[in-house]
Amino acid sequence: MIFTKQEKIKFKHIDYAGIVFYPRFLEMLNDLVEDWFEEALDRPFSKMHETNGIPTVDLKIQFKNPARLGEVLTKKLWVKDIGFASVLCGFQFVNEKEVTVLEGEVTLVNVKIAEDREKIKAEGFSEEMKEKISKFISQTT
Repeated sequence: MIFTKQEKIKFKHIDYAGIVFYPRFLEMLNDLVEDWFEEALDRPFSKMHETNGIPTVDLKIQFKNPARLGEVLTKKLWVKDIGFASVLCGFQFVNEKEVTVLEGEVTLVNVKIAEDREKIKAEGFSEEMKEKISKFISQTT
């Protein structure tokens, strides 16, 4: 199963050349991860971040083609591997012509946040969460 969301490129996303400024792609990716956790895994960030987090610890990204103002991108996310406390996800953004704009991998780690908010430590996924995440395991898009 692949988690998908669409996003329209707005003025806030682009640079002077009229294409998406690369940091905006990272924000779009983070939004995709946040939506996946809330909508597909029933673990919204608003609840999770009371005691836990899911920071990005590794990111590999390739910018394949520009995305322009007004285009609608389909953002796709799937699981390549799941570990004790980490999940490796593949992602791809395609435009309306099915041209790949962006693709890569992101590693997320489930962490426990201390009450004083000073310390964080990897914490294994629950069996229930592993089961939900596992539904998105795919080797290809």
